[in-house]
Amino acid sequence: MSAGTYTPRPGAAPTGRMIAAQAAFETRMLLRNGEQLLLTVVIPSLLLVLFSTVDIVETGGGEAVDFLAPGVLALAVMSTAFTGQAIATGFERRYGVLKRLGASPLPRWALMTAKTLAVLVTEVLQVALLTVIALALGWSPHGSPLSVALLLVLGTAAFSGLGLLMAGTLRAEATLAAANLVFLLLLVGGGVIVPLEKFPAGVRAVLELLPISALSDGLRDVLREGSAMPWGAAGILAVWAVLGLGAAARFFRWE
Repeated sequence: MSAGTYTPRPGAAPTGRMIAAQAAFETRMLLRNGEQLLLTVVIPSLLLVLFSTVDIVETGGGEAVDFLAPGVLALAVMSTAFTGQAIATGFERRYGVLKRLGASPLPRWALMTAKTLAVLVTEVLQVALLTVIALALGWSPHGSPLSVALLLVLGTAAFSGLGLLMAGTLRAEATLAAANLVFLLLLVGGGVIVPLEKFPAGVRAVLELLPISALSDGLRDVLREGSAMPWGAAGILAVWAVLGLGAAARFFRWE
């Protein structure tokens, strides 16, 4: 046996392996957090079932679930990529977790990549669950799955940028309050449950520029109307993604 057979080989693991391990850890943390599950699973599911079975809000012609399902899918993306990620990252920053991870062999960009992958995995589970519930309620989706996937990815990028910007600039307690407040406001005024046509014209013109409205309406155009790719909605989401991620990269504080 040659010398050095059992000699340790110190050094960081390949970056891809580190990202995969961190992404798996982040996903487990998301799924074990009760508050996160309330935001990402329970609330969207309850809203979908309640408003699809009880005639509370006028959603136009056709089945209510055909209007509500795309909006609830958009809400699920926002709850994970924005609200949940902002709160979790804000408290990780407060308790020094991000500072320690930033000093580890895992590059900071790789840490953000792992967090994004965890968000995407969670969203896949959300979309699958909500789709099953909506189909059981009589949902009849149309349109291209590729268009839906592109809208969801753009929406994830937009909300992730805004969530990281909030988590990286505000105190954890302020992030907790602000993220939940934004969630509630956009739930009401983002075209998720209440059609934007119910709002005054001036207010509606502003609301239509919000990322939740663009994602809700874009998904509705594809899944309800069977339209081609809604490039207007995609463009709004892309602008929010560039602005949010750019601002987060510029102003995010790790301590």
